[in-house]
Amino acid sequence: MESEQYVSPLLAMGSIVIVFATLIAMMVAELDFADPLRRVIDQHAQKLMLIPAMAAMLGSLYYSEIVGFIPCEFCWFQRIAMYPLASLLLVAVVTRGRLDSRYVVPLALGGLGLSIYHYQLQLFPEQSGVCSGLVHCTDKNVEEFGFISIPWMAGSCFLTVLLLQLAEWRVDYLYRRWAGEGDSSPI
Repeated sequence: MESEQYVSPLLAMGSIVIVFATLIAMMVAELDFADPLRRVIDQHAQKLMLIPAMAAMLGSLYYSEIVGFIPCEFCWFQRIAMYPLASLLLVAVVTRGRLDSRYVVPLALGGLGLSIYHYQLQLFPEQSGVCSGLVHCTDKNVEEFGFISIPWMAGSCFLTVLLLQLAEWRVDYLYRRWAGEGDSSPI
């Protein structure tokens, strides 16, 4: 499909940018003058988590339903982790509720593990006996910048959600410490 030549580089670049932006925000949030950033993380972390989760979900639907890529077995497993994560975060944002981290972390951590495993299958295709679906898990339908594939993009979204959850925990710890509450061990 013609749109894929424009969409894939954008999604690939976004998968790199979002992880680095989150890491930079986490480092800056530790500085004394970064109280506005800490407030944003404290009040809007789940909205920020929703962005990569929805991008991954919509991106996977774009590749399968519009471009016509048939998902491999591990792509389905990653979807099994990403779709509920995106749905739960969307419900939390729409209802202005707080989704407990015990729902976010297992889905994102499990999805990240699947993404890492799937990506290494693509790097080392001699492990071919692992995947048994119609489409082989070592196939690379997308390869941008010489190394970014669909499992890489999914993994970066899972990682971003985990980093944002960690940032939320860290900001909560800093606020409690400065208020004189809680223990002195960092999260």
